Amino acid sequence: MAYLLDANVFIQAKNLQYGFDFCPAFWSWLDQTYDAGRLRSIRQVGDELTGGGDELAEWALGREDGFFTAPDAAVLTAAQHVSAWVVQQGYEPAAVNTFMQVADFWLVAAALTGPHTLVTHEVASASAKKIKIPNVCIGLGVDFMSPYQMLRREQARFVLGPTPT
Repeated sequence: MAYLLDANVFIQAKNLQYGFDFCPAFWSWLDQTYDAGRLRSIRQVGDELTGGGDELAEWALGREDGFFTAPDAAVLTAAQHVSAWVVQQGYEPAAVNTFMQVADFWLVAAALTGPHTLVTHEVASASAKKIKIPNVCIGLGVDFMSPYQMLRREQARFVLGPTPT
């Protein structure tokens, strides 16, 4: 099982809770968890992050190719299922068009291909004007959680000084 991280996980971490300047342990934890095969994201998220021209872009550019994976045949097949489900849910056409053009669409498709848990700050919404990742995950039976739930499940520790024994 691997966690698949949404762009907002990285962006909010940089801007709020886990800035590079005061919580480098978070970013090290991401790398370590990726190295252990339990975390990654997708190329479209990586593209979104590298387009920012900031320290997050530099960080994303410094990751291995496997950290932000390109869609494979399984993801392309899953994308058809995601597309079909979204079209049948009564969302406004503009919402459908927007969703299918952003990383969220590909992230759900990637999560659908295996035992993956999608990690996002988004929450489900009843709006027909914007498609939220959790709504699609619920509809397609894809596991999802917040970054904080992931950190707790993985027992991440960002502590000062020596690790308590």
